[in-house]
Amino acid sequence: MAGKRILVVEDEFLIALDITGALEQAGFTVVGPAGTVRDALSAIAREELHGALLDAHLGGESVGSIADALRARAVPFAFVTGYGREQLPDAHRSVPLIKKPFTDKELLAAVELF
Repeated sequence: MAGKRILVVEDEFLIALDITGALEQAGFTVVGPAGTVRDALSAIAREELHGALLDAHLGGESVGSIADALRARAVPFAFVTGYGREQLPDAHRSVPLIKKPFTDKELLAAVELF
């Protein structure tokens, strides 16, 4: 795990803080958190990433373009959301899903698969 760079895409500050803290405590390097589609796409374009955790909605914006960009770069990712699979972008409904509220153990189990 040490040295793996994980992009966190989350617009709610406290949730981003929880995710970031759990990842850093486990030895991951966190990129972000990115709170907008624009910030996430910028990070994907400029950073070396080993995985990503992606909220399903960012301030009402669809995250489909972020998921598409991650897939195009072959970066594995999981959605972290309070919504069900039906709310995910159609092309990415088979991606792993971590339901909010989550435990650190659930979060790390998903990231360890990256």
